[in-house]
Amino acid sequence: MRVHIETYGCTRNKADAEMMEALLLRAGYEIADLDSTDYVVVNTCAVKDPTEKHMARRIKELLDSGKRVIVTGCLPHVNPSAIDDRVSGILGVKSIDRIVEAIELAERGKKLISIEGWRERSIDKLELPRVWKGGVVFIVPISEGCLNVCTYCATRFARGVLKSYKAELIMKWVKEAVAKGYREIQLSSEDTGCYGFDIGTNLARLLDEITSIEGEFRIRVGMMNPNNAIKILDELIEAYKDEKIYKFLHLPVQSGDNEILRKMGRTYTLEEFEEIVREFRKHIKDLNLNTDIIVGFPGESEEAFQNTVKLIERVRPDKINVSRFSPRPGTPAAKMRDQIVGWKVKERSRYLHRLRLSISYEINRRYVDKEIEVLTHGEGKKGGIEGRTMNYKDIILPEAPVGEFVKVKVTKATSTYLLGELVD
Repeated sequence: MRVHIETYGCTRNKADAEMMEALLLRAGYEIADLDSTDYVVVNTCAVKDPTEKHMARRIKELLDSGKRVIVTGCLPHVNPSAIDDRVSGILGVKSIDRIVEAIELAERGKKLISIEGWRERSIDKLELPRVWKGGVVFIVPISEGCLNVCTYCATRFARGVLKSYKAELIMKWVKEAVAKGYREIQLSSEDTGCYGFDIGTNLARLLDEITSIEGEFRIRVGMMNPNNAIKILDELIEAYKDEKIYKFLHLPVQSGDNEILRKMGRTYTLEEFEEIVREFRKHIKDLNLNTDIIVGFPGESEEAFQNTVKLIERVRPDKINVSRFSPRPGTPAAKMRDQIVGWKVKERSRYLHRLRLSISYEINRRYVDKEIEVLTHGEGKKGGIEGRTMNYKDIILPEAPVGEFVKVKVTKATSTYLLGELVD
């Protein structure tokens, strides 16, 4: 029996896919390409309305082409009605350990539907097997769920409240990955900043443990929310000083207006966000700051939007992920009054997009003619060899050995990546 897995969305979904693949291989299934498969597992994302529509279209396309489809991921929790009735099984994020059972039942003409929430079913995913595909990057989930109650977020319906994995299990996976030659460990979670709050520890202590592992590798810390990062700020900055940690901070602010932040259910203020940025930049040289902005949230006045613009001009992040507000089913924000008309949301989004490209280009130009260390990842989408600087900026080289730390001279900058060449 041959199975193909298609994965969309975040690094958590990618890790979940590797776990399902390992379970299938252990049960004697063959992982195949799309053309020669018997079943397609579509590991879905549903973070935004356009993403959900794309998932629904993709599932229908596969069914129309004669494929048998098992749906997993966040979509079953967020909007199960978007899933075509013809699918052979549906598994939520807490039920990926049942993937073999789902296919076995489908072979007998039965459909397994297991979309229990975090209250009904909880599994420790670090106890599940993983496939070792080789390469440079290995994803290690450190927790699932979060402690936030953002009024626009549907992901929490799928991932639930915080469940931190034991440090011993995380360390086991990191040690094994490093021993197998992986050079970049990506720590993944819905919010890395709240790791350990439920088990008496925190992210900074976990980072201290991981950086004590012998070997030449780097750690990319995933997104953390300001309300949790500020609780452990001093410890966190101290942990970030270790050379094994990329000087990369993904800290989503979402809005530059305190009233909009309150309506979003974001339990921090602009002043706290800026304090975190200020302290990190004071102690961490060449910090690569990434943030997220949602434009067009219900009630976002022109003044509130301009407050966001002023924040961006003041803080000048290296990269800004701009999203247009997308009402998700079952969320409080979807029912709020003062929804912003579509053309105005697009207009604001385009303005921020132009601003963020301008700022990113000005920052990236400062790297031209500098010699820096780079970890090479592999062939780039448009040719050359893609790598990451020690503060996790994307850089393209004409040629370089893959999976190695190399010295590079930056020759050119764009808004989204650097260009460079090897230094003898």
